[in-house]
Amino acid sequence: MSTRKAVVEKYLEGFRRGDHDMILSCLTDDVVWDMYGYTTLQGRRAFAAEIDNEAFTGHPTITVDSLVEEGDTVVAAGGGSAVRKDGDVLHFRFADVFHFDGDLVGRLETYQVNLG
Repeated sequence: MSTRKAVVEKYLEGFRRGDHDMILSCLTDDVVWDMYGYTTLQGRRAFAAEIDNEAFTGHPTITVDSLVEEGDTVVAAGGGSAVRKDGDVLHFRFADVFHFDGDLVGRLETYQVNLG
């Protein structure tokens, strides 16, 4: 596995574990996170605030179907689920495009479809 794919795996594992330090260690200080159809965030502080989403409880289940790397970019495609505080389960499919600056993610583009 390449170094960049390993960083993406570490990032996703951080979400699975709810380990914010693990997630943030994969990002540049000025990271940009484009969540299409939702918002754009800039910087680790804004990123950290978003991963503390008050609407959910516990840790998400995330599966990766494929990791594709070309140049400074790694794309992760997969799916998962998360439990809302009201007990409903959100199922989703995603494609995350990780743009690297050296060995850290400098920009992340998230395409997510919520299935219900």
